[in-house]
Amino acid sequence: MSNSPFLHSISRAMRMKGYSLRTEKTYLYWIRFYIRFHQLQQPDKLGPDEVKCFLSYLANERDVAINTQKSALNALAFLYNQFLQKPLGNLGFKYAKRQRRLPVVLHATEVQKIFDYLKGRNQSIFSILYGSGLRITECLRLRIKGLDLQRYSITVRDGKGNKDRTTLMSRSLEQPLRQIIEKV
Repeated sequence: MSNSPFLHSISRAMRMKGYSLRTEKTYLYWIRFYIRFHQLQQPDKLGPDEVKCFLSYLANERDVAINTQKSALNALAFLYNQFLQKPLGNLGFKYAKRQRRLPVVLHATEVQKIFDYLKGRNQSIFSILYGSGLRITECLRLRIKGLDLQRYSITVRDGKGNKDRTTLMSRSLEQPLRQIIEKV
């Protein structure tokens, strides 16, 4: 994090409100970017017009995706509405109209090359990500009690949206996961 007392106090405010660490980092990134965009001016001296200018810059000059623009807006809405207690009101702002891109999907031979390259625990992590559809953070936060090796299922706790969900696990993961569990 930055040495800025201002950003540090925003971080503390987000922690007090129970924001996730990931949201905190994202918001601080966008607030820092916004301050730099306006030549290090104090945000409390800026207002809705400067927010619109920044969001337009992101859409027109940086060509960001709609969701990226929404993340920046959410960060600035928190800054003004929650932290500075200076509501932005209706900005009359229109989001960028960038076309959605189709995701890049690896071919089966490409996936096999990755599997061949990885060994041990890393191969098991990739197998869970690939075979069970977990997000990276969900996989890295898995606990032993979330694995059901008899039913071949994985229970993800506090996943996206703080929701629990259960997903399938490949039978080929049973033995490698048992070995990891025994090792731990």
